[in-house]
Amino acid sequence: MDAAFAFAAAASAVPQATGLQRLMGKRALHPVFQPIFDLAQGRHFACEALIRGPEHDSLHLPEALFAAAIAEGRTYELEWMAVETAIAQFAAQRSALRLFVNMSIGCLHSSRRRLPDIRRDLMRLGISPSRIVVEITENESVTEYSDLQDLLRDVRRLGIQIAMDDMGEGFSNLRMWSDVRPEFVKIDRHFVSDIDSDPLKLHFVQAMHEIAEVCGSALIAEGVETRQQLSVLRRLGINFFQGFGIARPHREIAAAIATVPTATTENSILVLPLPQRMDRSPRIGQLTHELQAIGPDCDNDSVYRCFEADPLLTVVPVVADGQPLGIITRNALIDRFARPYRREIYGRRSCTTVMDPPQLFEEDLGVQGVARTIGALRGNQIGECFIVTRNGLYRGVGYLRELMGVITDLQIQAARYANPLTQLPGNVPINEHLEELLAAGGEFVAAYCDLDHFKPFNDAFGYLRGDQLIQSLGRMLVDAAADHDDFIGHVGGDDFVVLMQSADWESRLRRVMGEFDNNLGQHLGRDYLSAGGYRGEDRRGNAIFHPLPALSIGCVIIKPDTTISHHDVSTALGEAKKEAKRIPGSALFVERRQLQVRGGGPSSSAVAVSPAPTIFGPQLCFEV
Repeated sequence: MDAAFAFAAAASAVPQATGLQRLMGKRALHPVFQPIFDLAQGRHFACEALIRGPEHDSLHLPEALFAAAIAEGRTYELEWMAVETAIAQFAAQRSALRLFVNMSIGCLHSSRRRLPDIRRDLMRLGISPSRIVVEITENESVTEYSDLQDLLRDVRRLGIQIAMDDMGEGFSNLRMWSDVRPEFVKIDRHFVSDIDSDPLKLHFVQAMHEIAEVCGSALIAEGVETRQQLSVLRRLGINFFQGFGIARPHREIAAAIATVPTATTENSILVLPLPQRMDRSPRIGQLTHELQAIGPDCDNDSVYRCFEADPLLTVVPVVADGQPLGIITRNALIDRFARPYRREIYGRRSCTTVMDPPQLFEEDLGVQGVARTIGALRGNQIGECFIVTRNGLYRGVGYLRELMGVITDLQIQAARYANPLTQLPGNVPINEHLEELLAAGGEFVAAYCDLDHFKPFNDAFGYLRGDQLIQSLGRMLVDAAADHDDFIGHVGGDDFVVLMQSADWESRLRRVMGEFDNNLGQHLGRDYLSAGGYRGEDRRGNAIFHPLPALSIGCVIIKPDTTISHHDVSTALGEAKKEAKRIPGSALFVERRQLQVRGGGPSSSAVAVSPAPTIFGPQLCFEV
């Protein structure tokens, strides 16, 4: 090996050398380099050195090499030879990238005394230490974090940076991340695989990204192989990618980085199978009023005086040694005392004679769960308040009216995110996805789907059939959508918004129209189909013939880098829907003129869609 490296380790000579010894003795190892792509800069910024044995040799792959090294007790020796071989080849190719080299913590510890020589050797080869990143692999447990921090401090003094490998696998506990504070953290390929279809993996990576921002680390996603994976990771804010979908390992760095992967230049936005929004509803402890409790030895007259002294006091809890016993309400006590002689008879008796049994809830329970429990009670079991406990002991009182107010607010908020009838995304996610598409600057199609003659149908055949017709249309749109490219949202009522990036979007929408017309027989009798409608009454009670429900779809094509907002899109969609509804029966209208910002756009040749009020209406408008 080139004597430039003072940290080179000679292979041991034995009478009958093993395959690994022969390779190391002949220095028959070589690196291949796999690029790491920086999406923000639009270029490769580093490469990772991966050691290999000779082609067609049983020890060609690193798994076989290191398995043999472990068996022979030469792991650290092999690691150092891999590092020096990689750096020498990297220097010879005069690449301007950074170089990631793999080392175990044990190998770094065992070679600590050689660190002062490394900087000198790197500089002699013309490589600044700041271009070297030591990628720590965990194959041994760490017990002394202070020793590790001292070691890495020495490494960083050379100008070398630190990366953590396989985050989520070996470094599953976050203490390592917290103590090492690496400049780079690599996401294990397990979490990248299927991230476009596995909501749990997406959640894990999202959490890693949030931690990385706090720690000042840059995340590198390993094992990126598909456009879908890259698009998801990009949406999560991750900028560094490595994998076969970016570039395959190659002995020549120039060949490995010769092309920029097309997936990194796409400006489409992937439609994700997002997990249900995490339950962020308040805990019941947040609704707790810390009222002063009384003991069971307190008499009823004393309780009555408490209510007299505080006109706003409505309940008094009864507690013994922290254990809730009951609730006394103002109305119940006054009703009892209002009868003749009741106060005289019962005034000196224990307050336990007038208390009601309490409903108990631990403070960490969600308000929705508590509401479901209360809702399952019989009428005479439901009181105006309940007791909140902490580890079974009295903490305070909660009021039913406040609980119902919170539940109502949560339901209203949830309806903005998911339509309760179809469970499709509601106003807020529609807006969010539309804004992402506009910001990405790619081409897409926005479509507004609306049912014609739906209200007469709903009035004539009942809301249940009306709901079934809306749900049926929702399923058809979902079935016709291209996976990851098309977004289906339910604005409300019989109105749907579809945001499509699929190239064959028009044929997909026409297929939905045909399917809708063909399936009308499931919601109406054959006689109505043959007659083309049904008889009913108008708002004044006059007999009238109603046409069959039909599907109108208005579409607007959004060209790349169009400088418009989602308000402009909604206005144009409203106009396109009007045009579609003017056509008898189910119809598709496509506005093919280029949209401009109202008042003039950047292209003088563009035809502005005339401004008009957004016709989604106050209840259907998906504008925030």
